[in-house]
Amino acid sequence: MLYDFIDGSMACANAENAVAETVKYIEDKGSAAQDGDDVIVAAFPTMFVCDHHPSDHCSFTTQGGPWPPHCVQGTRGAEIHDDLKPYVEEALTFYKGYRKEKEQYSGFEGINDAGQSLYEVLDIMDIHNVYVCGIATEYCVKNTCMDLLKAGFNVYLLKDAIGYVEHEGHLKALEEMEKAGIRLV
Repeated sequence: MLYDFIDGSMACANAENAVAETVKYIEDKGSAAQDGDDVIVAAFPTMFVCDHHPSDHCSFTTQGGPWPPHCVQGTRGAEIHDDLKPYVEEALTFYKGYRKEKEQYSGFEGINDAGQSLYEVLDIMDIHNVYVCGIATEYCVKNTCMDLLKAGFNVYLLKDAIGYVEHEGHLKALEEMEKAGIRLV
């Protein structure tokens, strides 16, 4: 839930609501303990997958790709929304699209600063049930969910905590994911 998808160059529908619903889910279901403004511990790991593009990424229209420049490394647009920052842990933050010649919609192979993929960390932590939220349903959310499902995870999509590019595409992606076995909650 990066700013370029919320209020920036690729602002998506339902993005602000998706952030609010995500925070609510973390606080309600995660039973996060708080000390002032700092989150001390959560009952479950909260992982973030972030686009992390170089300024000349192949997906940008300036490079012949389909998208306007977005989530460029070092810009506000590439930052996680402030309301979610208390839940961010470096080891549980994964980056994708950081190589200029490779498009990556799925966060499944996103890499953290230690060089571990999302898949590797989920495996190390012995996690089998994954709850997904994010932006945008038709692209990154769908591809990540499908890759998690193919790898044998039980995938739950928090349907109120997702933003989307276009409403019809959003509905179609939800239908495709549900038919594939992803549970909409």
